[in-house]
Amino acid sequence: MLPALEDLLATARVVALPMTTRFRGVTVREAVLFEGPEGWAEFSPFTEYADAEASVWLAAAIDFAWNPRPAARRDRIRVNATVPAVEASHVASVLAQFPGCRTAKVKVAAPGRQLADDVARVRAAREELGPEGRIRVDANAAWNVDEAERALHALAEFDLEYAEQPCASIEELAELRTRVKHMGIPIAADESVRRASDPLAVARAGAADLVVIKAQPLGGIARALDIVAEAGLPAIVSSALDTAIGLSQGAALAAALPQLDYDCGLGTSALFAQDLADLSPADGTIPVGRVVPHADRLDKRAASADRREWWLERLARCHAVLAASAG
Repeated sequence: MLPALEDLLATARVVALPMTTRFRGVTVREAVLFEGPEGWAEFSPFTEYADAEASVWLAAAIDFAWNPRPAARRDRIRVNATVPAVEASHVASVLAQFPGCRTAKVKVAAPGRQLADDVARVRAAREELGPEGRIRVDANAAWNVDEAERALHALAEFDLEYAEQPCASIEELAELRTRVKHMGIPIAADESVRRASDPLAVARAGAADLVVIKAQPLGGIARALDIVAEAGLPAIVSSALDTAIGLSQGAALAAALPQLDYDCGLGTSALFAQDLADLSPADGTIPVGRVVPHADRLDKRAASADRREWWLERLARCHAVLAASAG
């Protein structure tokens, strides 16, 4: 059942966390936290998302705060380092924030950057991790098929684990997958799963070798597990630039997967100047379990009055969307 809006607002805290490095165009990450019978949860859809899409994130938060987690198959989750679209000279300092991580996800195809910048950034990551390290790239759907093919040819020398969402459409992913198959670079789908009206379409089209799943955008742990089961593809659990509260939901999802062969993108707490709880990678892993925000950090990182009002009004609108769909 959908809890009353008053129940969410009773414990709601709106926070603003400064980033150590600009990531996805974000320098300060905002979120709403609230506490339910099972613990704390996070509602943090990106600000540009419309209410219909953002309401799915709210459903995930409510599910995590009001319903028990599924049984865990593992108590720690291996995580990857995340390298934003920084200059190559800054890669080493970014990776130093992820102690013990053997895998790096390197952002590529960022606005204002050239392919040569991407090559230099990936090369720097390979040099830091050594030949046994694992490197994956994420283009966030920024390339067309020809651009993606050219880029992956240029990056192939770095022995990529996979390329995440190199193109926007399922048709483009399918064509690219055919073009680069001889290079042995698997294609992973992210936006084509989490932002699609039919998250299984990418699997049916044979457009990806792996799926990237995120608890908040997919509506919660149970729905994400169903999508993985129906897709029949290996899965990587990743963060939606969550705070430690949202990351704990991602960790619960990763812990419940029957098979987990890839390091997960759940180490992004390291990208904040200070998170609400301590969930940065240690020895390349994070623990599975409920996370409680530090009271003093909730106060210290409280959003401004106008941003608090903006988020609580958004929460109310998204709650109305869920109520209408439930009714």
